[in-house]
Amino acid sequence: MSGFTIYQDNYADTTTISNLFIDEYMKDANDAQLKIYLYLLRMMSAHLTTSVSDLADKFNHTEKDVMRALKYWEKNKLLSLEYDESKNLSGVRLLDISRRTGADIVPLAPVVSIGAKETAPCERQARTKNTDAKAGDEPDFRKPSYTLDELRSFKSNEETAQILFVAEQYLGKPLSPTEIGTILFFSDKLGFSSDLIDYLIQYCVDRGKKDFRYIEKVALGWARDNISTPQQAASSARKYDKTVYDVMKALGKTGTPTKTEADYITRWLKEYGFTPDIIMEACKRTVLATDKHRFEYADRILSSWHKGNVRHKADILLMDEAYAKKKTPKPSASSSGQFNQFMHTDYDFDTLEKEILSN
Repeated sequence: MSGFTIYQDNYADTTTISNLFIDEYMKDANDAQLKIYLYLLRMMSAHLTTSVSDLADKFNHTEKDVMRALKYWEKNKLLSLEYDESKNLSGVRLLDISRRTGADIVPLAPVVSIGAKETAPCERQARTKNTDAKAGDEPDFRKPSYTLDELRSFKSNEETAQILFVAEQYLGKPLSPTEIGTILFFSDKLGFSSDLIDYLIQYCVDRGKKDFRYIEKVALGWARDNISTPQQAASSARKYDKTVYDVMKALGKTGTPTKTEADYITRWLKEYGFTPDIIMEACKRTVLATDKHRFEYADRILSSWHKGNVRHKADILLMDEAYAKKKTPKPSASSSGQFNQFMHTDYDFDTLEKEILSN
């Protein structure tokens, strides 16, 4: 089927929408969020006022739905909400995303909201403060919104042009401006070399993952792990892939791990910093103790070891000995020596299983 041209007779009575909004933000928003944002643009361009109740009536939503939509766009930094002294919504200031570079956000004219009943939650303000406090503890890996001129400059570089060409070959399609911006982010913000970007895309495609959200997630993980070369990335990937296979096998699982299972393994390796031998020890104890909810079970064991600052298997033995001293052994003639010793020198698995099953 041949393509077609889109045009209009005149440009009167129109509302302008940023291409960046269409490329970057529209795909993630739901029906209510899109309607509210587009209508706010329309009201702003006509210099009209509105309110939460008017928006709710117009689009057949509840006022809470409208406030959720407004807060969604505020969280994504497309607008800011203004409140009066009684903490009632008094205004909505739309922000110019087309000229945004990092934290630099240019305000447009406000849309005043009259008679809004929803109050500003203290919890949101507290969460914002906590987020700001944590932001300085680690590198800022937020992706900027690049201008068209920045993208053109990036594409005009000979080395960059080669990266983009190779990426399109791997993905089997032309790159969108948003995807080109993401690759620029890898180079500009994460400091990835051309070779590492090449390896990153190949690594994801080889695993059947062509979605740029997945590719970006992997890139951020590598950046946090200070991976700067394809060799380091390959070494990290081999270690992770082998550990995933070993854990799945040890816990009696087959096939590819679910997202929840993968999240557990990532937590044990990345957040807790455990070596594979410690993880395998937890898996072994889990299998001896239960045949249900094994990932949750192993996670409880590893969480307790993490709290106990376990770094080596010798640390586990020290924790076992400390636990054994707190608990008086009760010899049982019906129990085998080895299993009975294991139960007395580890954790109260009956209690642990009840906790897991009750959650």
